[in-house]
Formats: sequence, structure tokens, C-alpha cells
Amino acid sequence: MLGKLVGGPAAVSALGEAAKGVAEIFVPSATKRMELSAEAQMAALRQLGEEYQHPALSWFDRMVNGLNRLPRPCLAFGTLGLFTYAMVDPEAFAKRMVGLNAVPEPLWWLLGAIVAFYFGARETHYFRSRAVSSPFASQGAAEENAALEDWRRG
Repeated sequence: MLGKLVGGPAAVSALGEAAKGVAEIFVPSATKRMELSAEAQMAALRQLGEEYQHPALSWFDRMVNGLNRLPRPCLAFGTLGLFTYAMVDPEAFAKRMVGLNAVPEPLWWLLGAIVAFYFGARETHYFRSRAVSSPFASQGAAEENAALEDWRRG
């Protein structure tokens, strides 16, 4: 009956598509939104992959990588150097420590924050990128667990 009223199956199909288009103006299609989101994510991942596919290290990159490796050894050797300096020339060492005592407290807090964030970020990076192993891996084959096997099957 609707076919006779509107004028045939093609007209009914066109009317349905028009109604769908009008409805999507007021209520966006969830499927279309998910497709666009997935498309955007894949494009971002492709771009990121291309960026790191062929890392060409210039002299500047190598220099910055080398500088990034310096703070920990400098702090360690610097501390040992301070102990040595205190033993070799105690009077000069005492004068330097009096000078350090004149540094305002907020500046010490800032130095502490910088050092903490540097080493904290470094530790977090290595913690997140470490390989995760099972606690049972070193004990050989784990004992059979009937409940776990039943859960895996079911």
C-alpha cells in the first residue's frame, strides 16, 4: 500500500534514506562516530610509527644522548670529590660549606624538586618499559589448578 502511495520501491528506499539522514542530524550515528574515532587513532599510530621507523641520529642527537647520561655519574663522582676535598683541604671546604649555608631555602627546594623529577621520571620510564615475568616462571612448571582450568575452558 505504501508503495502505491509513494510511487514504487525506489521511492520508498529514497524516503527511508532521507529519513535516516534527517535523524542523524539530530542524533549522531554511534557506529559512524566509532568508525571515525578508530580511523583517527589508526592515522595517529601510523604517523607515530613512521616517525620512529628510521631514526637518523645526527651529531646533535648523539650529543644530547650523551648529555642525558651525565647527571648520575657527575652527582656520584662529585659527592666523592667533596669527601676527598674535605680531607685534603678542610679549611677551604669549610669556607665553601659556609657559602652553601647562605643559599636561600626556596632555592634548595627547587634543586631538590629538579633532581627528584629527573630521577623519578627516569625510574618511571624504566619501570614502565620493563619486561613483566610470572612469579611462577622461576619455579618451573606451576601446579595444576582445576578451578583455573575449568574457568579457562568454560
